[in-house]
Amino acid sequence: MKGVRHYPGFLGITIVCLMVLYFPLMVVAVYSFNASTSITAWGGFSLRWYVDVFTGPEAERFGLATWNSITIALIAASLATIIATAAALAMIRGGRFRGWKATYGLINLPLMVPEIVVAVATLIFFSTIGLRTGYLTVLLAHITFCIPFAYLPIAARLSGIEPRYEQAARDLYATQAQAFRLILLPLLGPGLVSGWLLAFIISLDDFIITNFVKGAGMETLPTAIFGSVKQGIKPNIMAISTLMLGVSVLFVSLSYLINQRGRSSASIKE
Repeated sequence: MKGVRHYPGFLGITIVCLMVLYFPLMVVAVYSFNASTSITAWGGFSLRWYVDVFTGPEAERFGLATWNSITIALIAASLATIIATAAALAMIRGGRFRGWKATYGLINLPLMVPEIVVAVATLIFFSTIGLRTGYLTVLLAHITFCIPFAYLPIAARLSGIEPRYEQAARDLYATQAQAFRLILLPLLGPGLVSGWLLAFIISLDDFIITNFVKGAGMETLPTAIFGSVKQGIKPNIMAISTLMLGVSVLFVSLSYLINQRGRSSASIKE
């Protein structure tokens, strides 16, 4: 069967799409090492803007915003992974039940609904129940929308683990809790780590939902960058953006590699 890459024009369209997606990121990364204060004229190679990120006049503001982002991402990713694991066990090991399809749809709904809609709905919900916007509302929102991102690699990994391993443990008089802790959990490890990493970076990079529910006086790194950009793009913003890009690429790559390694080890055991 003829592969899609052999169709006329496919290569050209692919190259154009990749350039549109990644060329702006490359420009930002290159100009973050610019010695000049200009964001368009190259003045030589320098690390001055990376030093400015940590020691400049805005270092305290961005430091606090980074702390908020990291702590929220750590908590949100951890709780979302726990909830996603429970959901995966119920959906895959629990068997089909009434409302199974509806439950599966609800778990994955945040992936399909536009983020701006989720942001508005979340803000309305918090306002309706009288919850004041701030750190807590951002954390709750991040936990909610991180669940499906953690669920996907965990569910994929769990689907590849045969139930016979747990059944063998039960035949050897292990309790259900022991079978889960000693057999299933180690086998599920790569999916858990992959799901956690993906949820962490999704939380760390989120802007739209955070901007709606953060309230006055509370900043995360993406919202702090946006607030600074409104006053004009400065080279230190390019340095921060490049650092965030590097962290994002690292975490997504780790998530993919761990998930792939887990699948490979499972196929070898089979």
